[in-house]
Amino acid sequence: MKRIVLTGGGTAGHVTPHLALIPHLRQRGWEVHYLGTQDGIERQLVGSQLPYYPISAGKLRRYFSWRNLSDPFRVIKGVADAYRHLRRIQPSIVFSKGGFVAVPVSLAAWLLRIPVILHESDLTPGLANRLCAPFARKLCVAFPDSLNYLKGGAARKAVVTGTPIREELLKGSREKGLAICGFSDRRPVLLVIGGSLGSALLNRTIRENLAQLTGRYQIIHICGRGNLEPEMKSPGYYQLEYAGEELPHLLAAADLVLSRAGANAIVELVALAKPNVLVPLSRRASRGDQILNAASFARQGLSLVIQEEELNGKVLHETLGELEKDRERFIAAMQSSPIKDGTSKILNLIEEEARRG
Repeated sequence: MKRIVLTGGGTAGHVTPHLALIPHLRQRGWEVHYLGTQDGIERQLVGSQLPYYPISAGKLRRYFSWRNLSDPFRVIKGVADAYRHLRRIQPSIVFSKGGFVAVPVSLAAWLLRIPVILHESDLTPGLANRLCAPFARKLCVAFPDSLNYLKGGAARKAVVTGTPIREELLKGSREKGLAICGFSDRRPVLLVIGGSLGSALLNRTIRENLAQLTGRYQIIHICGRGNLEPEMKSPGYYQLEYAGEELPHLLAAADLVLSRAGANAIVELVALAKPNVLVPLSRRASRGDQILNAASFARQGLSLVIQEEELNGKVLHETLGELEKDRERFIAAMQSSPIKDGTSKILNLIEEEARRG
């Protein structure tokens, strides 16, 4: 039996590509295992599907925190945890989606001479993948432009594969999506996605301008866990914390999408040809990866972009109007885009590197 260990976590973006790969890996005869943190989102998303092995991990913060003093010890313990699990599982290969949990797993795999493949969804590599690159055999990147941001060994290991896209997202029913929300087919539907943790800025902007927005659109608002406001009830407004099995149908129901600019989410929007407005996280709250993602999509004519600092009700209303007016042009651009589902390329690369051993 061929065995593979998947790892990655911290946000849903480090996990959802695994969800796209898992059924195909099983079809190809792989026994799939997962190494993640004890209480991370990765355990919530995959823990019931796979044998799951928790390890210690230190968060790779870019700001001062007293916990930065103890986190190196957590990483060391994580390497020991991962080493022990990998010796027991004896996988042919490790596939990592990044996030801080990936660092101890990649190092432990390297110590055991187990090949590691990394995948980077963003235009530029994150800190975890930069730290893991010396221990990896290959670095999969989602976009050809990503090659411009890589140097040295990482550049030599890079392969443009695209990002795996969950097959079920392509099978949604507009009718089911409208029925879930209690919406009609007579007015356009705006889907608001703030990422797996939600977006306080998007939530506030939508709710402060709800009367004006629902005058034009029916709104599906995925607001993030703990961010529901039950007292906010309005005809044509449907809010939920998180979308699981219903997500394909909600996406199918959407005519327009307002979203953060996490790489996995926006690649899925292109695959579904959903006209979208992106509001990337500012550099105050991130390393700037979403700003680069959004700028790249805007240059390709795939998205309109509003920077965080510019977002208000007036700008949002005007930008949505522009998107709606040019909707067919955006759909055509997405349908002809070179950004494609990377599932097959990544599966073939996994097989190839596992055979090399």
